[in-house]
Amino acid sequence: MSRALVLDFGGVISRTMFETHDITERALGLARGTLTWRGPFDPASDALWLDMLAERISERDYWLARTREVGRLVGEDWTSMDCFVQRALGAVPATVIRPEAVAAVAAARAAGCRVAVLSNELDLFYGADFRRRLPLIERFDVIVDGTYTGILKPDPRAYAAVVQALGVSAADCVFVDDQLRNVEGARLAGMQTVAFDVTAPAASYCEALQLLGLSPAAEEQAR
Repeated sequence: MSRALVLDFGGVISRTMFETHDITERALGLARGTLTWRGPFDPASDALWLDMLAERISERDYWLARTREVGRLVGEDWTSMDCFVQRALGAVPATVIRPEAVAAVAAARAAGCRVAVLSNELDLFYGADFRRRLPLIERFDVIVDGTYTGILKPDPRAYAAVVQALGVSAADCVFVDDQLRNVEGARLAGMQTVAFDVTAPAASYCEALQLLGLSPAAEEQAR
């Protein structure tokens, strides 16, 4: 029986932009501590994040607002999210990849599982050139990116697309995402799910590997 690990990209495979403020500030020549929004790391202090969680705005709306905000700080008019990522992180894309993600993908593949990315905005957010310079991307069997499909999680068609591309059943997929509405969408689509905690990535990856039926030794690789 084929099994598959299906991962969101931003936050799950990559560190969040909240975790890389120091890198961003150095890259853009901003004073240390300029960027104060912390999203899930301090929701009460980030009103815009709370609006996103309450679904008053979309995740894309949140990041477009932050993109414009940071662009103004450097005296530029940024109108797309890839401007932010490429200027802030483009020179060193590998530094934002979670080591836990690398280990979990390796463990899943070693166990004969297929691995996939299911993202709403992989290339929209990071830029196509960004991911082309990430060796980890070559380890994935399938990438389904809403940038091109126009179908965004939690739309059931997004999950159906990755299941079809993988050639496995939904029940044999373990889906990992840091947005609860996307996790719920995957559950309704018949997948096993992990609500990824960006503040505890190792524990979340261990949970995913357990659902794949991997041994404790394999789980330890993701710590």
